[in-house]
Amino acid sequence: MTIQEMLQHVDHTLLKAVAAWEDIQKLCEEAIEYQTASVCIPPCYVKRVHDTYGEKINICTVVGFPLGYSVKEAKMAEVQKALEDGASEIDMVINISDVKNKNYEAIKDEIAALKKLVGDKILKVIIETCYLTEEEKIAMCKIVSEAGADYIKTSTGFGTGGATIEDINLFKAHIAPGVKMKAAGGVRSLKDLEMFLNAGCERIGTSSAVQFIKGEKPKNY
Repeated sequence: MTIQEMLQHVDHTLLKAVAAWEDIQKLCEEAIEYQTASVCIPPCYVKRVHDTYGEKINICTVVGFPLGYSVKEAKMAEVQKALEDGASEIDMVINISDVKNKNYEAIKDEIAALKKLVGDKILKVIIETCYLTEEEKIAMCKIVSEAGADYIKTSTGFGTGGATIEDINLFKAHIAPGVKMKAAGGVRSLKDLEMFLNAGCERIGTSSAVQFIKGEKPKNY
């Protein structure tokens, strides 16, 4: 796989709380230049990016981010607004408290409700693997599959750990055939990018892809 082919699997990401418009512009211009899969940006910038760049760019944004414990109705409202503003991909965070309480039906219901809103656009489900046991990760693979989501995603990049190859291999063993995988958090070198793509990930979430491909020191997620 060439570098250009790898970049086509990257969600070029900037989700820092202090992201200024000039930072978002730089991200978008890099995404256009390097033809990344999308930009993944804070919800407050979705409309401005869409109005500025139009069809030149594929916009991904986050919902229930980064902690996931918003109620379902709040997440649904976030999704609806993001779609109206021009997002075509949604990365949602599950309610991790529900995982710990083994309230799996509530998680399934929430994911299914958001997927119904998203329709033919893409819904990625962040399960935040760093906080889960192996048993819980396997349970989430089943729930994400049954709820009809398009992707299972490892991490927000704001937890205690990011993507690992062990978690991706676990996903592969337990997700339904139609569910794709996204690795995020800690992908900070060309070697990491190649490793996760070779393991079967369809998308990689990172703020660092352009930097490490250009030989620059990666910045934080």
